[in-house]
Amino acid sequence: MAWLVCALTEEMVNIPLNRKRMRSLLLCKSQSCGLIGSLVLKRGFTHQDTGLHYDRYLREVIDFLEKDQHFREKLHNTDMEDIKQGKLAKELDFVSHHVRTKLDELKRQEVSRLRALIKAKQDIEGGKDMMMDHQALLKQFEYLNHNNPHTFEVEDLDRLIKSATNDLENYDKERHEEFKRYEMMKEHERREHLKTLDEDGRKKEEEHHEELKKKHADHPKVNHPGSQDQLKEVWEEADGLDPEDFDPKTFFSLHDTNGDGYFDEQELESLFTKELEKVYDPANEEDDMVEMEEERLRMREHVMNEVDTNKDRLVSLDEFLIATKKKEFLEPESWETLEQNQAYTEEEMREFEEHLAREEKDLNQKTLDLQKQKEELERQQEQLNAQKLELQQVGVEHMARLKTQNAEPPAEHKGEQIYL
Repeated sequence: MAWLVCALTEEMVNIPLNRKRMRSLLLCKSQSCGLIGSLVLKRGFTHQDTGLHYDRYLREVIDFLEKDQHFREKLHNTDMEDIKQGKLAKELDFVSHHVRTKLDELKRQEVSRLRALIKAKQDIEGGKDMMMDHQALLKQFEYLNHNNPHTFEVEDLDRLIKSATNDLENYDKERHEEFKRYEMMKEHERREHLKTLDEDGRKKEEEHHEELKKKHADHPKVNHPGSQDQLKEVWEEADGLDPEDFDPKTFFSLHDTNGDGYFDEQELESLFTKELEKVYDPANEEDDMVEMEEERLRMREHVMNEVDTNKDRLVSLDEFLIATKKKEFLEPESWETLEQNQAYTEEEMREFEEHLAREEKDLNQKTLDLQKQKEELERQQEQLNAQKLELQQVGVEHMARLKTQNAEPPAEHKGEQIYL
């Protein structure tokens, strides 16, 4: 969950992201993004990270619940809509005492973790609002019943299921928005760089940019994701089988890597690797791996929308076989890659740059304010130093007077003759 630590830190201390750091986060998220919605709740989970900040807590809760035979049977036999409506959560009353005790312990640990995060945030912010109400802050974490920090109840499971389902269903949308910001930042930095060049330099840079775009667009035809042509290519090149012997049912079995009878999102995305390799090569300057992961996401979303008829974010064998009989599977439309679909409009780019300009202005103002504060502190320090010197001088003069007074003879002996 390394990307998550980065993301939480960014959010808690409100550090602006530049393109390099945005790229790092996006790549981490695309590589670690794991099971979503029904996959987490209906079929257990792999070692992939869901991308949620409470991922570990979610996994541990479901893991222990699946150790209870009654709950495990209910979990696997309940459809996604009933899960979303909270019907599964009520089954918590029937799990064993040992499991309930462990869930109580997990909840106490999670509450402690959240409170530690809040304390860390306070420390980062320099101790401001140290009297902050922890209970009020815990309300931000909707997946947890914060009013009862000691025991794991039906409401806790209900909150956890609903929060995970809702958060994960919005996850793709958030990734698209992050990608759009990344692309706009990349273009903004390119434009800013051009401003630093003379006319000849700008011309050469623009020519180089256009050359890279042409090189990137020059690639073999990309098959429509999920089409017969695309799957046959995987069958032939990845599986090493004769394309004339292509059989959808056998193909499904070969690529259902965990053998559970479903294609999950990761299994689907792995089918597009051959297509993506036609367009993206990490060794090429013109190919951006962040864009490759966005393309993979677009492909997976498209296939899910076409094939996942019950919208449980899984593709069953029946759904897959039905899809292979459709006209769209046999005679698909051409697939438009990212270079044919710009991620943002010029209006969005204008608003983005205006936002960056405001941020820069605010940052410059803060820098100016800090500089003024520094100068004022230096002035005050100079005054203190001057006062210190003045006091030291007064002290020296006072000591000199005392010394002079001590060196003079007493007044009654003045003018007296001393005879031997």
